Amino acid sequence: MASVGRLMRAIRVQEFGKPEVLKLLTDVAVPSPGEDQILIRVHACGINPVETYIRAGTYARKPNLPYTPGSDVSGIVEEVGTSVRLFKKGDRVFTRSTITGGYAEYTLAYEYTVYQLPENLSFKQGAAISVPYFTAYRALFQKAHGRPGELVLIHGASGGVGIAACQIARAYGFRVFGTAGSPEGLNLVLQNGAHQAFNHRDEDYIEKIQEAAGGEGINVILEMLSNVNLNNDLKVLSIGGRVIIIGCRGPIEINPRDTMAKESSIIGVSLFSSTKEDWKEAAAALCGGMEAGWVKPLIRPEYPLEKAPQAHEDIMQSSGATGKMVFVI
Repeated sequence: MASVGRLMRAIRVQEFGKPEVLKLLTDVAVPSPGEDQILIRVHACGINPVETYIRAGTYARKPNLPYTPGSDVSGIVEEVGTSVRLFKKGDRVFTRSTITGGYAEYTLAYEYTVYQLPENLSFKQGAAISVPYFTAYRALFQKAHGRPGELVLIHGASGGVGIAACQIARAYGFRVFGTAGSPEGLNLVLQNGAHQAFNHRDEDYIEKIQEAAGGEGINVILEMLSNVNLNNDLKVLSIGGRVIIIGCRGPIEINPRDTMAKESSIIGVSLFSSTKEDWKEAAAALCGGMEAGWVKPLIRPEYPLEKAPQAHEDIMQSSGATGKMVFVI
């Protein structure tokens, strides 16, 4: 139900397709919260690769048209439903999903998907927590069953999920290797928790990783571009090593024999498959990380809503990703 007379700016998608289908409207009704819902005045919204797949119509789950994209928002509580107990008007919050979409000036979210945003994090940082940090935590602990002391290799470590994974793995006592494609990216990886960083544009970077691992192999690989790297990943794993597939942009040919002698595993991860218990566990760990100060989302670049098509172009073409893309609203 919409509040009478209150209008807002929001991106609307009327048909699946290229980035141009992201249209900015100025006369969208501001929604009203149901009893277990919260209306948030959006200050920033994260931009995630999965949103480009959904917009293109190629993702497994398709929203009903028309829709507004965006799940990771941060902002101020504007209004709460009658049964909401944990939040009040004026609270600083971030979300892990929305009901009405985050590429907008206001959004609705269920109470159980909303978290307090500590004062030590900006709204832009708040919009960069949900998908990157919950995905990285799920990959490392809930899927890879990683243990402190293990060696983890994070491919694409300078992107949103990669930076989150570096920070989490370092805080929990892993030995952390990361890859990036530029000097700037390599520096960011090292500044955010990696013990060593490798340029994946170097022809011999796989050999350098193997050498740095000291012949034992890698216990866990968090893989953002499996259609390029999976074949090599299987060769550098330790006995019992696990490759966790976080990102993929197409098929790749591998030899399953590479998994046999090491009894290694290839495991996919999907944040949307998390159970309530999974969300609760990850939220507790990450909120603890915010309090301790090691959850520090890295932001760049920033876009206004008007540039939504450009943002979707950029996120899919950024080869040397550095940090998390956000809309500032």
